[in-house]
Amino acid sequence: MIDSTKHQGQRRQLVKLLEEKGVYDKRVLNAVGSVPRHLFMDSGLEEYSYIDKAYPIAANQTISQPYTVAFQTQLLELQKGDRVLEIGTGSGYQTAILIALEGLKVYTIERQLELYKTTVLLFKKLGLNPKKVIFGDGYQGLPDQAPFDAIIVTAGAPQVPKPLLEQLTIGGRLVIPVGEKDQVMTRYMRTGEKTFDRQTFGNFRFVPLLKDER
Repeated sequence: MIDSTKHQGQRRQLVKLLEEKGVYDKRVLNAVGSVPRHLFMDSGLEEYSYIDKAYPIAANQTISQPYTVAFQTQLLELQKGDRVLEIGTGSGYQTAILIALEGLKVYTIERQLELYKTTVLLFKKLGLNPKKVIFGDGYQGLPDQAPFDAIIVTAGAPQVPKPLLEQLTIGGRLVIPVGEKDQVMTRYMRTGEKTFDRQTFGNFRFVPLLKDER
C-alpha cells in the first residue's frame, strides 16, 4: 500500500486548507497530515483523496469530508487515556484519525456487514489497532464497555439516541449531527447524573444513522 511523496504533499496542502477553515487543534491537524486518506477510498477515486469533499464508499455510505472529520474530532476535546466510542466505522478513516492522536482507547461500531469486513481487513493491513471493532447497532452504543469519555457519531440522527447519553462519563462529550435532511452539529457534555450541557456548531449533511427495528 503506497503512500508516495505526492500523497504526502497533497496532505500538507489539505492541512493548510483546514487551518484556513478554522481547525486549530494541532494534534488533529497532525493526524490529518499523517493518515493516508487515499487508502480508505475506492482506488478509482484516488486522485480526489485530498480534495475537501465527501465521496461514496460501499453500502451506499460515504467517507466524510476531511473538514467534517477534523471539526468533529476537535469538538471531542480528547485527552490522553480517553476511552472513545465511534458510531459508524464506515471506511475506517475517522477511526484512523482517532488512533493517530495516540494514547486513546478507540472502540468503533459498524452495522453494514460489507463495510465491517472490508475495514477490519484494512486495519490489519495498515497495522491499525483499535481497542475493538464491533459489528452491530450503533444506536444502542456499547453498554458492556461503557462509560466513555467521548462518543462520536458519523451519521445524521433525527434525534439523540438516549443510550449514547447514558454511556458518557461525567464530563464526557457526545458529538453528533442531529436532524433529518440537514443536520446541526451538536455537542452534549455530561455535567451530572441526569444533566447535560448542549452546544450547536452549524449545519452539516450526513448519511442517516440507521437503527435496528427488531
